[in-house]
Amino acid sequence: MNQNQLLTGISRRNLLSLIGLTAGSAVMYQAMTSLGLAAESGFKGPIKLEGDPKGATVLILGAGLAGMLAAMEMRKAGYKVKILEYNNRAGGRNWTVHGGDTFTELGGATQTCEFDKDQYINLGPWRIPYHHNGLLHYCRELGVTLEPFQQINHNAFLHSTEAFGGKPQRVREIKTDFQGHVSELLAKVTQKGKLEGDVTKEDQEMLLEALRSWGALDKDYAYTKGMTSAEFRGFEKDPGGGLGAAPIPGEPISLPDILKSGLWGSLANFGLYEFQTTMFQPVGGMGKIGEAFAKQVSDVITFNAKVTKIEQNDKGVTVSYEDVNNPGTVHQETADWCVCTIPLTILSQIDVQVGAPMKAAIDAVPYASSVKVGLQFKRRFWEEDDLIFGGVSYTNLPITQISYPSTSFNTSGKGVLLGCYTWNGPNSYEFSSMSPEERVKRAVEYGSQIHPQYKDEFENGVSWAWHRSPYTLGCAGDWTDETRKEHYDNLCQIDGRIVLAGEHASYIPAWQEGAILSSLNAIERLHQRVMQG
Repeated sequence: MNQNQLLTGISRRNLLSLIGLTAGSAVMYQAMTSLGLAAESGFKGPIKLEGDPKGATVLILGAGLAGMLAAMEMRKAGYKVKILEYNNRAGGRNWTVHGGDTFTELGGATQTCEFDKDQYINLGPWRIPYHHNGLLHYCRELGVTLEPFQQINHNAFLHSTEAFGGKPQRVREIKTDFQGHVSELLAKVTQKGKLEGDVTKEDQEMLLEALRSWGALDKDYAYTKGMTSAEFRGFEKDPGGGLGAAPIPGEPISLPDILKSGLWGSLANFGLYEFQTTMFQPVGGMGKIGEAFAKQVSDVITFNAKVTKIEQNDKGVTVSYEDVNNPGTVHQETADWCVCTIPLTILSQIDVQVGAPMKAAIDAVPYASSVKVGLQFKRRFWEEDDLIFGGVSYTNLPITQISYPSTSFNTSGKGVLLGCYTWNGPNSYEFSSMSPEERVKRAVEYGSQIHPQYKDEFENGVSWAWHRSPYTLGCAGDWTDETRKEHYDNLCQIDGRIVLAGEHASYIPAWQEGAILSSLNAIERLHQRVMQG
């Protein structure tokens, strides 16, 4: 396959997976930003649906964030709303698993979470960027208490089985040493006048001072072992008190060793716009957001409702659905209008009466594969032994990363790690094919190469493969440039009396903000249509 075929015949997410395999997860995430997968929120403030809909009825399909938001805002505006939800709970992919929760994947594999009552794992979304203004607005409005989510931790690990004998390296050491060596090289070039014509003489002098500061260089513009570099990369022996308290600077890693390791590929994660501080999470788990929305609209949700057919004419919409707990029992709901937030992987299998352009759009978008594994340990060894308080360690192992909890810092007792988070590619498909128990076992085996304490401290775990999720059949809409160009606008149009919403109908796929903005846009346009009569 040549480069042009690669760029035109492969989805953005699959391209990113290839980038991740060859250059590391951070380069993959950097590419996400450049490919428009991590755009800033377009939220412009609270929605205002002005005018009297005169009792118009709206049937909303799906009780995820997009669906519940549509119900809440349209009911405020005077609409009569109902929601049909396939699952037995609200929230959709906004889902936090606690001890005692039971859930079943396609194929019948059922898990009961054995975490202690104060422990949890977010098997869906797990963090909120500070610029996802729509989601933050509704957290404020609905009283969802947020706390910092620690994405960036320079004391976490970068790990490759092919570098440093498989020994994990601290982020701060790789980052500081790489930055220092590059600064020294640039300083040499600047001193030799190689930048003449690009940088003025006066700017060259300022550049040298900047490089000395930024790269922790010594007075001779060299990056060496000493107190200057140690103040950034850390010490072999930290400063202490009393006799023998003098610090010993750490020995920098050579530039060739850093380059060969490939660990520099993960450094971009510490500068990405979407991961910059401060990030947030709800106190008690991401599911608190879904619960807060559900409190507003729980009285209009019918759970265990599997939609089987969506019909419309010039007067309204009729939706047929089956009771999940009583297969074969078909019910119908009618309304003047319909807001459908069903994932496209599911919607493409439903008999839906829309025009050819929208139907083609529904059928055109596959969903990304993603697997998460939550692991409970007897003690918080990552804090006690390794001094890692929150943040993420990155690895070339199939688990790709380990995320440490951003709660209950420096306390004794148990803790839960996100021990695996895959996204598309061979690793994700392989994990999806495993039983939940095998995924947990593998996550412990791989994780022990980074944290040897795993095997002694592990208690129990849960996992979820989103391609095996009965209500989504995947994690998020996996658009390519070509499918967006051909189908995106058709997907978002109002087709007769039906409009679609959800993260798949946004330019921020796989983020809750995409679902929020898509829903707001859809109901605003639908309201305008209603007001036009």
